[in-house]
Amino acid sequence: MAVIKIEHLSKSFGRNQVLKDVNFQVEKGEVVCLIGSSGSGKSTLLRCINLLETPSGGQIIYKGEDILDDKHNIDEYRTHLGMVFQQFNLFNNHNVLSNCTVGQMKVLKRSKKEAEEIALKYLKIVGMDQYVNAKPRQLSGGQKQRVAIARALSMNPDVMLFDEPTSALDPEMVGEVLKVMRQLADEGNTMLIVTHEMEFAKEVADRVVFMDKGVIVEEGPPTQVLVHPHHERTKEFLKRTLK
Repeated sequence: MAVIKIEHLSKSFGRNQVLKDVNFQVEKGEVVCLIGSSGSGKSTLLRCINLLETPSGGQIIYKGEDILDDKHNIDEYRTHLGMVFQQFNLFNNHNVLSNCTVGQMKVLKRSKKEAEEIALKYLKIVGMDQYVNAKPRQLSGGQKQRVAIARALSMNPDVMLFDEPTSALDPEMVGEVLKVMRQLADEGNTMLIVTHEMEFAKEVADRVVFMDKGVIVEEGPPTQVLVHPHHERTKEFLKRTLK
């Protein structure tokens, strides 16, 4: 069953059309990796799905309903999506535990006790339960990103969205974040990941979607798209990327 279905989605910034008639869906328990060059529309697509950007046209169907209809509560819809950004976006004035509880208490109206229990569960999963009292400035990039993942998971989302979660990290810290993401995939979490980590996509994705110039050029299992691509544009991209 599709958790999110995108139909004829478009997005323009002024005269620049960044997304053109994009159609695809994410099934429950599926891991989908979006790949493509910078400027191909991957991050914009992710930001349209969680409505950080308002699409110019098309539909985003969640649980059978178009959430772009005026009658839908956007804030309520967003509570079902966990978002992990390139730059972590942690609250610098909160410690690690508070970063993972404030959204639960404000948005989901959980008690402090319940929010802390849930936060600790996920901080343990990402290996950050020893750092509950630390402030973000005391953490490495990899640690911050693991806290950001725990924070997103604490909201119990239907889908986890990752926007190049390793691109701001030093190379030695990339592995620790990818390890956590592999674990989440193994546990059956529904994940949509914008990434330039091709090996990770090959290992973890159920499906790889290659975007170029605002359109989906090719999609399919990792072995097909990454090892035996059909389209010339995909072949060119991989030739540049996998050097």
